[in-house]
Amino acid sequence: MCGLFFTRNAKLGADKLTALTAMLHHRGPDAQGVSAHREFFLGSVRLAILDLNPRANQPFFSHSRKHVITYNGEIFNYRELAAKYSLALRTSCDTELIIELFERRGEAMLNELNGMFAFVILNLETGAVFAARDRLGVKPLYIYEENGTLALASELAPLLELAGDAAIDDMGLRQYRKLRTFFNSRTLYKKIRFFPAAHFYKNGQFNRFWQLPLHDKEPPSDDALAELVKSAVAYRMISDVAVGCTLSGGLDSSIVTKLAAPADTWSVGLPDSNEFSWAKVVADTMPVTHHDIVIDEADFLATAKEMILKRREPLSVPNEVLLYTLSRAAREKNKVVLCGEGADELFFGYDRIFRWAAEQHTFDVADFDKHYSYGKNPDPEILEEALAPFIKAYKKPIDIVAAFFQIAHLHGLLRRLDNSSMMASVEMRAPFVDYRLVEAMAGVRFDYKMKNGVVKAPLKRIFGSLLPRPIVTRPKVGFPVPLARLFHCPEDRAFEAWTDFNLTTLGLRSG
Repeated sequence: MCGLFFTRNAKLGADKLTALTAMLHHRGPDAQGVSAHREFFLGSVRLAILDLNPRANQPFFSHSRKHVITYNGEIFNYRELAAKYSLALRTSCDTELIIELFERRGEAMLNELNGMFAFVILNLETGAVFAARDRLGVKPLYIYEENGTLALASELAPLLELAGDAAIDDMGLRQYRKLRTFFNSRTLYKKIRFFPAAHFYKNGQFNRFWQLPLHDKEPPSDDALAELVKSAVAYRMISDVAVGCTLSGGLDSSIVTKLAAPADTWSVGLPDSNEFSWAKVVADTMPVTHHDIVIDEADFLATAKEMILKRREPLSVPNEVLLYTLSRAAREKNKVVLCGEGADELFFGYDRIFRWAAEQHTFDVADFDKHYSYGKNPDPEILEEALAPFIKAYKKPIDIVAAFFQIAHLHGLLRRLDNSSMMASVEMRAPFVDYRLVEAMAGVRFDYKMKNGVVKAPLKRIFGSLLPRPIVTRPKVGFPVPLARLFHCPEDRAFEAWTDFNLTTLGLRSG
């Protein structure tokens, strides 16, 4: 797990480019490396998770010395792939697997990777640049291209410094005001885009290597689904450092915690607004050391400002502050923490909007707005743009909403998960975004996922015996943050106040 910075044709000297790499230090405090080749510059900061030896530091050269890579992520099946292709690795890290497999298979190797990844590989002989990002966008990657300069980075800040232009993208700003995140590769800034998930970049062009399956299909058997979930958790326990789990006492984090059986579990909240009692219900059934992390209201607002200013972009939802606070505490014991994110998208945990979609015969954007949007201001153009890829690909409203949540909504969720944890030098891993699970559940009918009206029925049926009964029957709730109290406003103005706070902190007009 690392932070990467890459540029071509930059007009800055090596010292400045090294300083831009250092802006990502929080993502990888264990080592920093740079490598310059003619007009190319690769930078890396490393959070050592697999193979703690400096031999695994980056930028990393292939055996042949033909290629060099800077990479952020984890490939969980790297041992199997090394064995399959008889790769004699010098290290026990997945970075080496990627670059050697690329020399063997080219872009075809992307479909064999099970994990989360964003990387840039430079051909030292030809100057060809190859970059890729994982199927669902678990790991972030931003791109800036202008006047012959190409630059990619794990966060916005180095690219903003390189570009020297922080002009705001009006559509991106409107997306944030309406939907609290960004869609279709937009960011807050005109000249910087998200590198699209499930794509690779070659010969100056983006190419898709994975697509969410579109066809209707029968659900997996309970045994098959159970094995997939167990395998996804087991893969994400692969580490050379201690692994912990978030534990809110909700269904998803409780299942992951029970299957992972970590030594430490973590929960976070405000003094009078938290889920500590629910987390205790699960923790008391296990031989774990459970930690309740408390943040008061003054610290919450101060921490939020710190995060906004460091990232140079608004936070999506208040949960990011709690995730960062949890990660900062967990870092004392766990560089790696498993979480339950992604299950709601897979199993229709947002039951209000999925029930609505299942009842519709035609898709109505205005009605979707009422069920989904945080921002109360009408902006149909923004909604239509965010939904356009899914309305084009699907006919049934439930399929449109399911795909939107699995791809677009989840991308925003994963962005905040990575940003919040990596700011504290912690790698968050989400078993429910394993692409094998996503493919198994894509196209499965509504009444399987919500059988007899029971939310996440398959998970409760399969894993219910692992959990205390109150956890199985507990209604879904989000991270509790009393925004109205924090911002001294009515409840119906709480999220507008949160938006204003973020934009004002960045020096932007909130209205």
